[in-house]
Amino acid sequence: MRADRPPRRGAAVVAGLSCLLLPLLAHVPRATAADGSAGPAAAPASAATTAAGPGAMAAAPYEYLGWGNPQKPTDVMAATGAKWFTLAFVLSDGTCNPKWDGDRALTGGKDQAAIDSIRAAGGDVVVSVGGWSGAKLGEKCSSASALAGAYQKVIDAYRLKALDIDIEDTEFSKAAVRQRVVDALKIVKGRNPGLVTYVTMGTTPNGPDATGKDLIKRGAAAGLDNDGWVIMPFDFGGHSGTMGSATLSALDGLKAAVKSAYGYGDDAAYRHIGVSSMNGKTDEAGETVTTADFKQILDYARRHHLARFAFWSVNRDRACGSGADADACSGVKQSPYEFTKIVVQYQG
Repeated sequence: MRADRPPRRGAAVVAGLSCLLLPLLAHVPRATAADGSAGPAAAPASAATTAAGPGAMAAAPYEYLGWGNPQKPTDVMAATGAKWFTLAFVLSDGTCNPKWDGDRALTGGKDQAAIDSIRAAGGDVVVSVGGWSGAKLGEKCSSASALAGAYQKVIDAYRLKALDIDIEDTEFSKAAVRQRVVDALKIVKGRNPGLVTYVTMGTTPNGPDATGKDLIKRGAAAGLDNDGWVIMPFDFGGHSGTMGSATLSALDGLKAAVKSAYGYGDDAAYRHIGVSSMNGKTDEAGETVTTADFKQILDYARRHHLARFAFWSVNRDRACGSGADADACSGVKQSPYEFTKIVVQYQG
């Protein structure tokens, strides 16, 4: 990938802009993982409704450290009360080997230094694998076991408690790759008890499209105990009403898809979904996500105890100056960190 530009997050490419998942129910069958081992038994239905919420981990806005002028995470923590960040993106170095942006080593560089500083300040991180641009591990790794091994390198490098798989572009569109990602996550979940996993994907205003629904169905069929199926409700290609109302409609559709695939009740289905929005102007003309929209999403997340409320990105959570790049600002009038300050109010 081009090292001078940040990876894309949206469902559609627009040049010059970048942007941008609690246990299974009883009736999900055990499945055989790609490595031949039997999957873990599903948790009883009552577990999802009585478990404690995900806490501060649920609110982990994305920050991209690989390009431009990213804020120091510890400065963001001091200004907003944020405790968790989702750091993006880990990609393939051209082989089945993970590196930051595909070219920076996992350990020993600025990325590890940032993680160490966040933890020293009392916070922690989710690492995001994927995004729109660059070579994807899901495609470069030839088997689920190999892909699981690549994910494991990332987990081990930082002793992660949570991992985000941001599945986009051809990694998302190819059925064989979607299955490989699901099977690899199944292996990783078995090897790392307690690891929280999110799968993040694009959406329509009515919820996941046919490809997204297929991904969720594959997860259920494999017995993947995924903590959060997360949508990115922007770059719709057309919507009606506010971006807040379109986001809620998309979440309703996601909840229905997860409920259907896994056989969950309503409460458990909500607890297994999440949202990763975009602040301010998105990649599409006519799409602007306001702080009022974020407050509407926050209210929905609180009412339904969603697994995750994130957004792309902290880098953009500031007003644009003269000649400022839209990758580094929201494009709307705001004070610094207005969007982050809303998101960090969510505790699951």
